[in-house]
Amino acid sequence: MQTKFLGAIGLTACLSATAIADEAAPAALRPDQVAFRALYKELVETNTTLSAGSCTLAAERVAAHLKAAGFAGKDITLFSVPEHPKEGGMVAVLAGSSKTAKPMLLLGHLDVVEAKREDWTRDPFTLVEENGYFFARGSADMKAMDAVWVDMLMRFKQGSFHPARTIKLALTCGEETTYAFNGAEWLAKNRPELITAEFALNEGGGGRTDGHGKLMVESIQVGEKAAQNYRLETTNPGGHSSIPIRDNAIYQMADALAKVRDYEFPVRFSDTTRAFFAKFGASRTDELGAAMVALSRNPDDKAAEAVVSKDRAYHSMLRTTCVATRIEGGHAENALPQRSVANVNCRIFPGETVEATRAALVAAIADPGVSLTVQQPVRPLAVPPPLDPKIIGPAEALVAKYFPGVPLIPSMSTGATDGIYLEAIGIPVYGAPGGWGDPDGNGVHGLNERRSVQSVYVGRDFLTDLVKAYAGAGD
Repeated sequence: MQTKFLGAIGLTACLSATAIADEAAPAALRPDQVAFRALYKELVETNTTLSAGSCTLAAERVAAHLKAAGFAGKDITLFSVPEHPKEGGMVAVLAGSSKTAKPMLLLGHLDVVEAKREDWTRDPFTLVEENGYFFARGSADMKAMDAVWVDMLMRFKQGSFHPARTIKLALTCGEETTYAFNGAEWLAKNRPELITAEFALNEGGGGRTDGHGKLMVESIQVGEKAAQNYRLETTNPGGHSSIPIRDNAIYQMADALAKVRDYEFPVRFSDTTRAFFAKFGASRTDELGAAMVALSRNPDDKAAEAVVSKDRAYHSMLRTTCVATRIEGGHAENALPQRSVANVNCRIFPGETVEATRAALVAAIADPGVSLTVQQPVRPLAVPPPLDPKIIGPAEALVAKYFPGVPLIPSMSTGATDGIYLEAIGIPVYGAPGGWGDPDGNGVHGLNERRSVQSVYVGRDFLTDLVKAYAGAGD
């Protein structure tokens, strides 16, 4: 769900930056890059949509590659449940030499958003390289990173690097669909020993260009909101449409949703968002930058809040947000409605609860005739990981090495990832920097999804060095 980190940087970012090299693919790939590209292509072309694909098949193919690279069967766990046989996943373990260092975990989701061939310019399940980009569903979200994790462990196993810290890999299904079987949640609840780690690296970080070949900023995701749906319902005896009255289930719902629209949750800061606004604001020379810094110092500064909140991404980073996403009502064209139902999707700020958010909506609507219930599934409370120097420091050093002059800024996702399930059992999760995207979102979750070819290859090298830095060299 890569839109998670669009909000973290915002759509109006403008920092002094170094230019990215020509976005065209390298003239000649190294042998290791050729092997990586083949793996990336295989993952992308393995359909893993909920409707017609199989994460289980993708996991089995990954397991076969790992075994061919030298992983023993005991070091690979394939899992699924009878009710969802095609929504399985896998965990692999590369043992480190240290007896004291706790493991680290690499997390990725195999499933992708639905894609209709008739709507796309190219076949969404064929990896096409064109004009400096890879096009396909999952090319960005998130099979490039999945392929990097798998390729990395294969190379490490074959002797290119011997880690001191044990490295675990979990590839799961269900991240993109609320009601699907979620492999990360299942592992956290049923097989936590498989994924126990001091920390995890996940999607959610990365850089943003100006849309014209310049990398403006790199981010490391440190925390995220929790997604939660609420059902609003109004009921009425109804009657014949020829004799309308004001007491109407649809009107009552419309009034309630207008109050949801107008309600603003209070400004909140976490350590991550305070650091984000302070650091990013200080790098700017405009009114928005000054307002960011002022608000990070004083959350009650209404003038600064008004300036920052003009940017919808920053507005979302400052608070819990709730928005109507679906509505239906009535039972006949010539009858007064007997029922109206709406869904309100909330993105809950870390530390705030599902019930407290519901209570705030009930108070804002202030109509006992509107029922408001929590929809399943209920995600865990968002737990922000710490701004740990042992995590941030190596990432900053590598950003300085790979992208001189480009800042690394901690960010909080206003979306949601599977990291929330790991954080619920005490595993801090960080969205790794390295690759980058464009301001338009690169078609993620939409049409003609794409990922810069150079971003894929450079991101692969960056992430390899980052994992080496965290894992440490063993014997």
